[in-house]
Amino acid sequence: MGDVSEVEKRWALYDRWGPHALMAVALLLAVVTADDLEMSRAARVATALLALAAVVLDLSWQRLTRGPSVAGACHYFTRWAIGFALTCLNPFFGVYAVHGYFSADRQLPRRLVMTGLYATAVVMALSNVGGPAQLRSWGPGWAVYAVLVCMHMGLVHLFAHLAAKEQAQAEAQAALITELERTNAALQQALDENAALHSQLVVQAREAGIADERRRLAAEIHDTIAQGLTGIIAQLQALETVDDPEVVRAHVARAARLARHSLGEARRSVRNLAPVDLEHDALPAALRRTVLDWSERTGVRADFTLTGASRELHGELAATLLRIAQEALSNAARHATPSRVGVTLSFIGHEVMLDIRDDGTGFDPRVPPPRTGSGGFGLDGMRARAERVAGSLSVESEPGLGTAVSARVPLVDHD
Repeated sequence: MGDVSEVEKRWALYDRWGPHALMAVALLLAVVTADDLEMSRAARVATALLALAAVVLDLSWQRLTRGPSVAGACHYFTRWAIGFALTCLNPFFGVYAVHGYFSADRQLPRRLVMTGLYATAVVMALSNVGGPAQLRSWGPGWAVYAVLVCMHMGLVHLFAHLAAKEQAQAEAQAALITELERTNAALQQALDENAALHSQLVVQAREAGIADERRRLAAEIHDTIAQGLTGIIAQLQALETVDDPEVVRAHVARAARLARHSLGEARRSVRNLAPVDLEHDALPAALRRTVLDWSERTGVRADFTLTGASRELHGELAATLLRIAQEALSNAARHATPSRVGVTLSFIGHEVMLDIRDDGTGFDPRVPPPRTGSGGFGLDGMRARAERVAGSLSVESEPGLGTAVSARVPLVDHD
């Protein structure tokens, strides 16, 4: 828009001063060449009057509304007639008549533009041939004039065609730019919607994970602690009807064992809900310590590796990956009897990957091992944990060739 405005300003400046400048040059040339062309006194007076009329006409047009219109057509062809008459008196007035080429498309309605240009070509050809006097005094003058008229009209047609083609290209480019802007706006809107949807999915996954963890904790309390408390109550109630000290000690011992077991289950449930290892350390440090503790406890060599630029993860993601690592290491110790274990945490683009590999006995993934009574969740539990935070878990294993557990979750920074 700024370029178009600048062009319009320049054309407006030309419309104001251009015709007067061309008339001044034409008058100067006419005065210099009047004697050589043997202009009569009457011709000189007519020239002066016509030049004055042209100036008055141009000044009056500047006070009218601009743009293609009927008034513009009247002004254009009146000025053309004056220019034609002046050129007949002195061919150097073609300098003034050439203004018709520059103003046709801005004064004439579209259907009259070519007519105005062809009319200006007639005047310019007359100026080139030297005016009507030369046509009368020179034998082939009219033939030359006809050729010049055709040449000027041909050039007018050629330049008009090129101008129309350029205008069409400019309009096509403008339409393309408009379409690209619309497409970019739609794409930006889609990106914003996708970002909002991703945030919503993460929030939903977090809420679903919290709900699942609450259900899991409720089930564990029901299956372990509540049953243990029920057993303790039963042992203590049995004491009301027993007098034998040995039997009493046996009931008390059973109640104590149940209490200790229930306390252990309660502590384990609390640790699973809020990992203590993440209270003061980020996930990489917590994993490194977990792997070291597991190695010291089992006597199996275990190595931890961190790849990529470490970032502080959202608490749910960090807890999920830590629990998966703990469960995978626990499974390896219980079932695989490995001689070496490797744990790798990788930050790759917008994802975080956790890989746990061992060289143990392996198994057939199509026949997963049965759930144990030790409180572990097994492969299904680890997979459920990953899916609760919009992640995934895969297992690769063969009998005798070890096991590889890989968890992948989206990278969501800590709030």
